[in-house]
Amino acid sequence: MVVLSDRDIKKRIAEGSLVIDSVDVDAIALASVDLKLGNKFKTFKTTQVTHVDTKDSIPADMMETIEKNDSQPFILHPGEFVLGTTKEYVKMPADLVARLDGRSSLGRLGVVIHSTAGSVDPGFEGFLTLEIANISKVPVSLWPGMRVCRLTFDTLSSPSEMPYNKRKESKYNKQQEPIASRIFLDK
Repeated sequence: MVVLSDRDIKKRIAEGSLVIDSVDVDAIALASVDLKLGNKFKTFKTTQVTHVDTKDSIPADMMETIEKNDSQPFILHPGEFVLGTTKEYVKMPADLVARLDGRSSLGRLGVVIHSTAGSVDPGFEGFLTLEIANISKVPVSLWPGMRVCRLTFDTLSSPSEMPYNKRKESKYNKQQEPIASRIFLDK
């Protein structure tokens, strides 16, 4: 695999083979693209949850969606976990895979941007869901529109035979907001 340079990222976006809606050219760095935090967050209603069973769907009333405008921060408390989203809509071609990394500046505050979902599959399309946690001992304000993560792109040796958007078992394609776990759909 070969990591795309800033030049190649710009070329892919310009020709339309890689789509990152609303991305600013200044967000394209040496070998990555910075993405911004969206306005929607999904949290567990911890006072009403006894446990989550991975064999069952998460009931709608177990989580709540919180929407902030750009001038309202989301306060992430110590030990809190929340699903967030990127402001940018991403559409991956079948010959690229992306790695999602949180920003070091947020990591130094104890904010983890992704727990496990660190890659974006070939063929994925949608807003990226972020698995955000505060492992520090102080609350941290997260502002919609702030740079929150970056994508680095690797070229596959050949295009994927069955990209994410073509697989029947794809659970999150074309997501518009943070979506709760759909692990219960695993076979």
